[in-house]
Amino acid sequence: MNEEVRSFTFRGRQTQRLDRFLVSVLPDYSRSRLQKLIRGGFVSVGDHTVTKTGYKVEDGKRVEIRIPPPRPTALVPENIPLEIVFENDDLMVVNKTAGMVVHPAAGHDSGTLVHAALAHAPEMEGIGGELRPGVVHRLDKNTSGLILLAKNDRAHHWLQDQFQQRLVKKQYLALVDGRPPTPEGRIEAPIGRDPINRKRMAVVPGSKGREAVTEYFTVEQFEKHTYLQVNLLTGRTHQIRIHMAFLKCPVVGDTMYGRKHPSIAMKRHFLYAAQMEIVLPRETRPRKFVAPLPDELEQTISGLC
Repeated sequence: MNEEVRSFTFRGRQTQRLDRFLVSVLPDYSRSRLQKLIRGGFVSVGDHTVTKTGYKVEDGKRVEIRIPPPRPTALVPENIPLEIVFENDDLMVVNKTAGMVVHPAAGHDSGTLVHAALAHAPEMEGIGGELRPGVVHRLDKNTSGLILLAKNDRAHHWLQDQFQQRLVKKQYLALVDGRPPTPEGRIEAPIGRDPINRKRMAVVPGSKGREAVTEYFTVEQFEKHTYLQVNLLTGRTHQIRIHMAFLKCPVVGDTMYGRKHPSIAMKRHFLYAAQMEIVLPRETRPRKFVAPLPDELEQTISGLC
């Protein structure tokens, strides 16, 4: 696949930053992506290559940008069944099973969601990175539910931009130990690397962490547990699990942030990405995707009634 070359002529009485001009003529690409191309020497103004994102473009100047093709990946596709909730030329919405890792990492060089997706949609190869083709966001290994995968470069950048601007609405279902301090609430507690155990994340002082905001609503109250709907307003690593533990109501089955010996015998933790609302590439209105609670989690709830 050859690189794509696009040319534009700037028209305006006043000068404009190069990165802002490119965003205006290439709306399918995020500003951060275009800035990387500028810094990488892929953009020229007139006859000169420009590497400064803030370069002022003058009226009548011709701007050319070379968009390199996705880098090929060495990953070998694996014929693993996937539950595809929705699919078009740009993306797939997959209902990921618990126990499946999203992309290759230390100790997980096969059997991941990415390996399975490449077998289903080979055109994803290299989209967004060599080891994480198509990946826009992630779910923990033992968290099941809805996840998006981009099938082409433009869709990948569009979806990344939606997440970065916090335009994606994600709703989870969780069963937690105990009872939160209020039936519904909002948790605003920064998350960063645990200073004691570097393999974990934790609630930390604001100067040492990143903003993390979670909303929760009680769906059903049991004697020793609470069934919650949880909405993510930010997307930090292990955010829901950390915030629930911060309230002294850890997610059932979460042995990292909760009880070492779960209050209910489970092979996974009870956290499920049940619903997602997002504006898809080439569309203007948000779409809502919903997946039913898995049987094993439904049975756990039924056993508490």
